[in-house]
Amino acid sequence: MNYSEPVTVSRNCAVIGIPTGISATIPAGTSVRIMQHLGTGYTVMTEYGQMFRIDNKDADALGLPVSEATETPTEPVNFSENLVWDQLKTVYDPEIPVNIVDLGLIYACDITPLDEGGKKIDVKMSMTAPGCGMGDVLKRDVEMKVARVPEVKEVNVEVVFDPPWNPSRMSEAAKLQLGFDL
Repeated sequence: MNYSEPVTVSRNCAVIGIPTGISATIPAGTSVRIMQHLGTGYTVMTEYGQMFRIDNKDADALGLPVSEATETPTEPVNFSENLVWDQLKTVYDPEIPVNIVDLGLIYACDITPLDEGGKKIDVKMSMTAPGCGMGDVLKRDVEMKVARVPEVKEVNVEVVFDPPWNPSRMSEAAKLQLGFDL
């Protein structure tokens, strides 16, 4: 599919407004352009400049195949901290085509063994702007993705704003991708 071409939404579709984080519905027949598809959804823009996130499960409304939300490993995998970070890297800011780890939004990721077995993961993350309404959306994405890691029994994600995020927290790769001077 050519993302530069407009797409007509084929059915009423649940969306999340960007950057407000407010749930809404795009009516069937609305013309949108797909801006990006990363992580758990599509970022689309209407002809009036409104941006929305459409979850992967609703890709059919854009005329696209619905992708499976879970990646089932073909072989048993043991828990590792790297698996947790790999899952965090599959969560993307809906406005910026960079994952939240490389954006520097993850301030802490603590792993605690549980007495009854398994692991508890505590994540502290921020947003690129304090007023960003996507905090709950990204928090839910992190919870869902990290919960898929083998042996993870609990996930606690806290959105924090101290210290405030700034572009110096981005990885070198993210800065290059976004055209920041190094």
